[in-house]
Amino acid sequence: MFVNYFLEAKKWQILLKPLQSFSLWRAFKSVMAGCSITMLTPNRIGEYGGRILFVDEDKRLRAISLNVLGSISQLVVTIVMGTIGLILLRFTKITGGDISHFLPGILYNTLMWSAVCISVFLIVFYFRIGWLIHLMEQVPYLNKPLKYVRLLDAFGGKLLLRILSLSLIRYLSFILQYMLLLHLLDVQVGAALSFWLLSCFYLVMALAPTIGFTELPLRATATVEIFKLFSPNIVGVQAAAFGIWMINLVLPAIIGSILILGIKIAKEDE
Repeated sequence: MFVNYFLEAKKWQILLKPLQSFSLWRAFKSVMAGCSITMLTPNRIGEYGGRILFVDEDKRLRAISLNVLGSISQLVVTIVMGTIGLILLRFTKITGGDISHFLPGILYNTLMWSAVCISVFLIVFYFRIGWLIHLMEQVPYLNKPLKYVRLLDAFGGKLLLRILSLSLIRYLSFILQYMLLLHLLDVQVGAALSFWLLSCFYLVMALAPTIGFTELPLRATATVEIFKLFSPNIVGVQAAAFGIWMINLVLPAIIGSILILGIKIAKEDE
C-alpha cells in the first residue's frame, strides 16, 4: 500500500513542480487527504478537494488541472493494460485460460474494440494535452477558466512520459498486491492468467460509476465473475476483493482523515 501511494505522491510532486515546490512527504500527506474525501464522492472525484488542502490557497484552482492530468495518466495505463488483457485472452493461449464462456463472442468483441478505440483516443489526448489549451483559446467565454488550465501547456512529451511511467509502475504495484493476496487466500490461478484477468477487472472498475463506500459489492461481483471461470475458490476471491478494498481505500481514507483533522486544528491554533 505504501509503495502504491508513495509512487502516487512522487507523481503528484512532479505534477506540482511548475506551480509549487512540494517535498515528497508533503505530497504523500496531500494524496492521503484526497483518499479521505474520495470515499464519499462518485468515481473518486473528491480527491481533488482533499489534495489541494496542502496547496497554497492562491494556487489551489490551478492545482486541480494538474491533478486531472495525473488522473488521466493513470486512466491511460488502466485502459491500455485492460485492452491488452482482453486481446490476449481472446486471441492467445499464453495465459493458459479459456474465456469462451466469459461473454458471448459479439459482446466480447464489442467490448474489446471499444476499449481499443478508447485507448487510442486517451493516448493521443494525453500526449497532446496542449491542444486543449489552444482549443479553449478559440472560445471567448472560456477565457476566464483558461488561466487555471494554461499550466498544462508547460508539460512536454518527455515529462508526460515520465508521469505515465510512474503511473505504469504504480499500476504494476497494485496488480502484484492483488495477485499476492489471491495467492495467500489459495485462489489457484496461474500468475500470467491472474495478471491479465486483473487487468480486465481494473478496466471494468475504471469504466463503472461507483462511490467509495459502495464500491465493495461491485468489486466483489466483478472479481468473482472474472475468476470463477478459472477457480472454484469463490470465498477466497471475495475475501481478496474485501482485503484490497480495505487496504487500498479504507485505510488510506482513515489516514487522510487524521491528516485533514490536523490541518483544521493547526488553523484553529493560528
